[in-house]
Amino acid sequence: MTNEPETVPTTTTLGGFYPVLATRDVAASRDFYTRHFGFEVTFAADWYVSLRRPDAPHYELALLDHAHPTVPEGHRVALRGGLLLNFEVGDVDREHQRLVAEAGLTEVLPLRTEEFGQRHFIVAAPDGVLIDVITVVPPSEEYAARYTGV
Repeated sequence: MTNEPETVPTTTTLGGFYPVLATRDVAASRDFYTRHFGFEVTFAADWYVSLRRPDAPHYELALLDHAHPTVPEGHRVALRGGLLLNFEVGDVDREHQRLVAEAGLTEVLPLRTEEFGQRHFIVAAPDGVLIDVITVVPPSEEYAARYTGV
């Protein structure tokens, strides 16, 4: 045994990281994220759109026609649920008013406060993607003890 610190394997430095949503309707998805969530188009084709929020830090999202040949055969399936995108905001009540009451988005989980430290609601995006709009709030004592502090 030695007293030398254990070496941690290194990984490559990321130049970017963003989800790509396989969608049936690229244009409808583009319109949804630009209209309701402030994304701007940085590249557009009929089969692929890159989106970015202009504020810092820069968040990115891409939309891809699920049937495009760049998707490996056997994986050309559009999203059918099971994906949540979390958007943390400063005032979830205001966003609920804007998105549900004013814009008429389909609410699939009503506005509520959770013991684990979130006040949130969920709306449906095109192709079944769920958008969880969240404001972080203090958790209950039970859940506060579960946070690692990392």
